[in-house]
Amino acid sequence: MKHASMAFRRPPVRSMAFALTLLAGLPALAGEPRWPPPAPDPAAVQPDLQAPAPTRRRQTTADFRAPAASVCSDTPRMREVPDPQPPARVREIPTLVGKVPHRRELHEMAPPPPPPAPMIAVDAAVRVSEVADARAASSPPAMQRPATPVTAGVVDDNADFGGFRQFLQRHPEAARLGRDVSVRQRLRVVDAQGRPVPDAEVAVSAANGARMWARTDAGGQAWLHLNAFDDRDSASYRVDVRRAGQQARAQLRRGQKDALEVRLPTAAATPRARLDLVFMVDATGSMGDEIDKLRASLRDIVRGIEQLPSRPDVCLGLVTYRDRGDEYFVRSWDLTGNVAAFQQVLDGVRAGGGGDMPEAMNEAFAHAVQALAWRGPATTRLLVSLADAPPHMDYPPPHYDQTMLAALGKGIKVFSVAASGQDTTGEIVQRQIAQYTGGRFIFLTYKVASDPGSGPGRETVHDVADYSVDTLDALVLRLVREELAQLPQG
Repeated sequence: MKHASMAFRRPPVRSMAFALTLLAGLPALAGEPRWPPPAPDPAAVQPDLQAPAPTRRRQTTADFRAPAASVCSDTPRMREVPDPQPPARVREIPTLVGKVPHRRELHEMAPPPPPPAPMIAVDAAVRVSEVADARAASSPPAMQRPATPVTAGVVDDNADFGGFRQFLQRHPEAARLGRDVSVRQRLRVVDAQGRPVPDAEVAVSAANGARMWARTDAGGQAWLHLNAFDDRDSASYRVDVRRAGQQARAQLRRGQKDALEVRLPTAAATPRARLDLVFMVDATGSMGDEIDKLRASLRDIVRGIEQLPSRPDVCLGLVTYRDRGDEYFVRSWDLTGNVAAFQQVLDGVRAGGGGDMPEAMNEAFAHAVQALAWRGPATTRLLVSLADAPPHMDYPPPHYDQTMLAALGKGIKVFSVAASGQDTTGEIVQRQIAQYTGGRFIFLTYKVASDPGSGPGRETVHDVADYSVDTLDALVLRLVREELAQLPQG
């Protein structure tokens, strides 16, 4: 009997709060969900981001503001982002194989030479016609649409998540980039009738203070990567969801195989579809030929979206970037509903600068996510990123891995497009961004994989399999159409 009574002894419960926590299975220290505040002036948001590290890191605070713009500008508004840390010494960048053959020097803190055409004032509203006239004096006329189309393939790394993890394992440098996405849970938010709830705000909290934020896509879904924000492998998480004044709460268990479904109490409204679409383009010299070709493709994409059956309320934005010591670092034109004006801005994009392989992609991505005036609730937000080079990971932060967490928190889905010449590092970065935000990885294809001059075809140098090929404009338009088709119908 002595041994039996000892076997049934329990350590005393230290507090009623702790006991209730055990019974409920919810994080004890999570407290109320910490929602990111809306951005009163999205253009003024200054991100406070950290550089990526090989070890897992815990995220406890939101480093972004919720999208809050209500309307788009009638006139594209250009802003120029200066290099926050200009080069402090002279360096010569050698010519690289596959890049535009040229050399340049970065002079120690020297001001750039005066531009051949009047520069546009930073953060000032401009007339698109004036921009076009100024550029026409210093730039060659835009090329006509080429007779041959630009072809591209696409893979969905979330649909083939096992294949994506194998891709990361095949390239050891992936361990030094990005975040740990090996643990993934699917979240679905539905209304009282079981219909998907798009653009619902999601806050995930662990007892140790780790937190992440997301917004559901047009199909009411979000992928939650627990190791990307929690370094302690918490067993459970509290998930808070809100949309249009309604709130719901659920528990997520690490490792559960079924999707977590959270149901809001009433039926969701079905307003007219709103689409914010931003193009982010590497405009360095090596992109010259492809920018000329892709300019027409992007125009066709915009025209096709206007003609979609859902007739979405569309706003368009553009971010272009180069590198340190170039004519400019990052430029942006904030979201506008004036399609004709946007196309004029697009026609004015020219390639130049560059020299070494990496470019200012990190800085452009952070600017696109954090500083553009993305519209608020009930908006589908897409970013199409076109690049042929990886980001400079040796530059100070922000770096892409933290920005992609902010993108998911703001509900921005990224379609990453790899142009010819993109190396393995660039492919890893582009695929990580697309996979984490729920987007797709797109890559240009050719008749001969390693020769862009061979013309359109089905071949690629990228580490992909089982991909479909179409013209780039048709492919992107299809992805946009599929995204909007997930919205609940009235």
